[in-house]
Amino acid sequence: MRVVVVGSGLAGVTTAWFLRQQGADVVVVERASAAARETSFANGSMLTPSLADPWNAPGSFRALLSSIGREDAAMLLRMGALPSLITWGLRFLHNSSQQRYLESFLANVKLARYSQEVMQDLMQAMPPGTLDFDYAPDGTIKVFSDANALQHGREVASWLRQAEIEHRVLSIDQLVELEPALRPGSSRLVGGIHYPQDEVGNARRFCEQLQQLAADAGVDFRFSELVLGVERQGGLITSIKTSREQLRADAFVLAAGSYSWPLGKRFGITVPVRPAKGYSLTLPNVTAEPRPALAVVDDELHAAVVPLREGLLRIAGTAEFAGFDQEINPYRIENLKALLRLVYPQIDLDSVTAEAWCGLRPMTTDGRPLLGVSRISNLFLNTGHGPLGWTQACGSGRALAGLITTGQPEYDLADFAPSRF
Repeated sequence: MRVVVVGSGLAGVTTAWFLRQQGADVVVVERASAAARETSFANGSMLTPSLADPWNAPGSFRALLSSIGREDAAMLLRMGALPSLITWGLRFLHNSSQQRYLESFLANVKLARYSQEVMQDLMQAMPPGTLDFDYAPDGTIKVFSDANALQHGREVASWLRQAEIEHRVLSIDQLVELEPALRPGSSRLVGGIHYPQDEVGNARRFCEQLQQLAADAGVDFRFSELVLGVERQGGLITSIKTSREQLRADAFVLAAGSYSWPLGKRFGITVPVRPAKGYSLTLPNVTAEPRPALAVVDDELHAAVVPLREGLLRIAGTAEFAGFDQEINPYRIENLKALLRLVYPQIDLDSVTAEAWCGLRPMTTDGRPLLGVSRISNLFLNTGHGPLGWTQACGSGRALAGLITTGQPEYDLADFAPSRF
């Protein structure tokens, strides 16, 4: 079986790897010059079943509309993006009822847990050191500066137990005992919640290393190559025309993140995702004491501070609906710097050179990814993960590969079927 995968971020590379492991002949087409050069490049670096809640929480659409013009809003809507969001926004609103929100939340959590199991299988199958991506299975800490928000966080944590997500509520003393680096800024906090099953890892490094392993196993990666057209026959796709050649295959996978939406038009389908720009700031050689050791998510500021390899610190968060604009907005970067100053006032931002980045998260209207066959029976989707692309990558890739090669994935993808739209 020959399969062409479009996209070489986390979704595309994991799909290609597992397809090859199941005996498929795989070609990956990527417009960038290497793997993980867009949304997977400098994301928040956390694998978090605990944070698998969709953005379509009840009341979120109202909050999104009220964000127009507010540069300090955690989720910001740009006026220029409104025309492309009208139909999408109505579906977003439709899916923001309490029942639909909780259904999507639970589905995401279960896929996230499965994905963690797949990653563990993958790491254990490799020789030691083969996958070296700053992996740390120490969990995350969610911190709160408001008592009502903490109470809500406790209710969510208790609800997550039905999906076997463990947690521990922390007082201020317990919080700074677990993460001493929080002590200098602890006066603004009222408590926290530790999620021990969450993990940390550098998504770009993982993606690059798995891409090399896949190439060594026989996957043909075509970088700096554009998809220009699609040929069909008898209701099936027979080939795609790229900027270099015609590629024939038995099956095709669209795993191009937010660009799956415009590319879908070439394939003859509607892909209901829209880009939401996320930001990160990476600080090298952080030497401040006490030095952060665990990933910390600030509930009020809707962003995270994540230590990676020694001395490297990543601050990530916020969302901006601005179409496909990838210009870095300095106001959003200042928001991340302000977050860092609040969480870790001992870190002197003036003493380090911070690297700013932004990337486009592919968002669906119900907060669940699109995994499965499209209305064209040999075209499959692996996109729409939003902020959960890293968290759900390995599970999505293996399950979709099983669906393509055998028709029977080991993980039931019914909750993520594109046909729900």
